[in-house]
Amino acid sequence: MTPEKKKGGAPKLRFGPLTIDRWDDFNELFGPRGACGGCWCMYWRQTHSEFELNKGDNNKRAMKALVKSGEVPGIIAYERDEPVAWCSIAPRARFSRLGRSHILKPVDDKPVWSVVCFFIAKRARKRGVSLAILNAAVTYAFEHGALIIEGYPVEPKRGKTADVFAYTGLASAFTRAGFDEVARRSETRPIMRLVVKSQKNNGPGKDIQ
Repeated sequence: MTPEKKKGGAPKLRFGPLTIDRWDDFNELFGPRGACGGCWCMYWRQTHSEFELNKGDNNKRAMKALVKSGEVPGIIAYERDEPVAWCSIAPRARFSRLGRSHILKPVDDKPVWSVVCFFIAKRARKRGVSLAILNAAVTYAFEHGALIIEGYPVEPKRGKTADVFAYTGLASAFTRAGFDEVARRSETRPIMRLVVKSQKNNGPGKDIQ
C-alpha cells in the first residue's frame, strides 16, 4: 500500500503499514512524548492501571514488541518521504479497552475492524491529512479482509475541539469518508461504520445487499 494519493485539498501523500522496517519513522513521528503523554498508541490495548503504569518507555517497548511480532497496528502517511501522520486500525478484538467501555461497547456481534486513533504532525494539521489517512486506512482494512470498519470520533457541541481531545478523529471526517452513524450512547461520541459494498469486495462504501 505505497502509491501516492491526493484527495481534495490534502497534500500529496503515500501510505504504508507499520512494520518493523518502518519503526524508525514511527519513532520520529511520535517523538519523545510518544505522541501524547507517553501513550505510544497503547491506550486502547491496556487497562487503565496498565496504561498509567507503563506510560513512556514501557509503552514504547510494548508497541515495538507488537510490531516485531508481525502484527500491524496501523498505517503511516508520508509527505516527501517524511512521516507526517498515523492512524491506528486493526480488528476490534485487538483493542481490549473498547470492550470495557460503556459508551463504546459492541453494537452487535458482527466482526469489525476499528479505527481508534490519529496522530498528525503539527506541520501537517488542518490540511486534509486526517481524511486522507482515514481513506487509506479503510483501503488497507478492506484489502486485508475487513467487511465492516468502525470509528469512534468526537462530535463537539460547538463544532470545535482541541487537537489533544480529537485523537479518535472528528465525526465530520468520518462522514466525508462514507461512514454512517449506527449508535450514540453519549451526546458527543457517535459510533460510525463503513460496510463493504458486497461480499465480492468491490471497495468501501454503503452496503448494497
